[in-house]
Amino acid sequence: MMEKLRIPIVLLLILFFFAPAYASEPEREKPAGDPQALEKTTSEMPSEAAVKAEPGIREPLPGPNITPYRSNPAAVKAVDNSISLFSDRIRERFSLYLSRSGKYLELMKEILKNKNIPEDIVFLSLIESGFNPYAYSVARAVGPWQFISSTARRYGLVIDWWRDERRDPVKSTEAAADYLKDLHGMFGSWNLAMAAYNAGEGKILRALHRSKSDDYWSLLKTRHIRRETKNYVPHFIAASMIAVNPEEYGFKNIEYHQPFNYDEVTVTGPLDLEVAARCADTTVSVIRELNPELRRWCTPPDMPLYILRIPAGAKEIFLQNLADIPEDERFTVETYTVKKGETIDRIAKKEGVTVKSILALNSMSRVIPLKPGALLSLPPKEKFELDRDDRFEMRKASYKKSKKRKIVKTKHRKLLVTSLSNKKNTAID
Repeated sequence: MMEKLRIPIVLLLILFFFAPAYASEPEREKPAGDPQALEKTTSEMPSEAAVKAEPGIREPLPGPNITPYRSNPAAVKAVDNSISLFSDRIRERFSLYLSRSGKYLELMKEILKNKNIPEDIVFLSLIESGFNPYAYSVARAVGPWQFISSTARRYGLVIDWWRDERRDPVKSTEAAADYLKDLHGMFGSWNLAMAAYNAGEGKILRALHRSKSDDYWSLLKTRHIRRETKNYVPHFIAASMIAVNPEEYGFKNIEYHQPFNYDEVTVTGPLDLEVAARCADTTVSVIRELNPELRRWCTPPDMPLYILRIPAGAKEIFLQNLADIPEDERFTVETYTVKKGETIDRIAKKEGVTVKSILALNSMSRVIPLKPGALLSLPPKEKFELDRDDRFEMRKASYKKSKKRKIVKTKHRKLLVTSLSNKKNTAID
């Protein structure tokens, strides 16, 4: 009789010990797109109710709704460390980030709202780049949302010789919203979605599998994610808290930048930014500031129509002035006549431009032999400047050539030694 009852008793014991864990699972998940549910989940946590402000001590300000954390001692410590970092050690730099937020904050919030993403997510750009469209990391991540090229292209951002839409505050925010929405759908948690945004979804999936966990805070005690990723969500929470209440953390008299306001005009054919500035009665620096995705002195020649941003209120005068400028005076390019024996590489080196610039201006997909007398379009020297990607590509090309020469020399040396050895052996024989 006892033998027959043994298996059911084991099953009952398993259910008794593990049922609470499964029953608590829905409470750990962060309901997406439901602020009331999030507030309810946060307020019902016992440790939150137990926190009381002592006389003379200010009660800690709440973090962003999408990621409640005060019930977890490890999370509280990590967030406090991040607050200390921003408000003490890098205070001056963080003040700059806060001032820059005035330019893009409301614009980005509106985009996130339209994409059904919690508006608090906007503060990821604060810790990623300090709201800097020209931010450039050692891993070659670019723009306010710090996209690497592969992920950027996957979410529809164009990166070529003429433009880099990772730097566009509108297009990059739309791409970031789509990416974060996909990550949230994959992990069911904004904490894990943000961690995956930092480290990549593959690394977070492996970390969760190896740690047998489904919670971001549990990963802080493991070696399965890098320190940067362990600090990422605490940095986000701390930055959000400071940005919403800067004076509470000692950031006073922040001079916020003016909001990013502009008009849009559609230009036909390539247009020099200098000409655009003259038509809008402004400066080239202002046009560049409004169109940070543009890498060159003009709008892309390979686009028959291009939407250009100009200062708000300047659309009418811009169109009037542009109509008075002949088409052959709107776009500047230099013409080069190919001489006998010249290659694209030699011409680029001689003229101080890149091979890519010659290929792009002449609609070439690859380097081809040149015929003497052929005409090539080259960037105008007075307007063309190398950017970071150009310099990186040039260093990369130089390194490859140097490495190739070393390999050739090494092979030649080996062949020479082998040849001498064979001669010596022949002589001995």
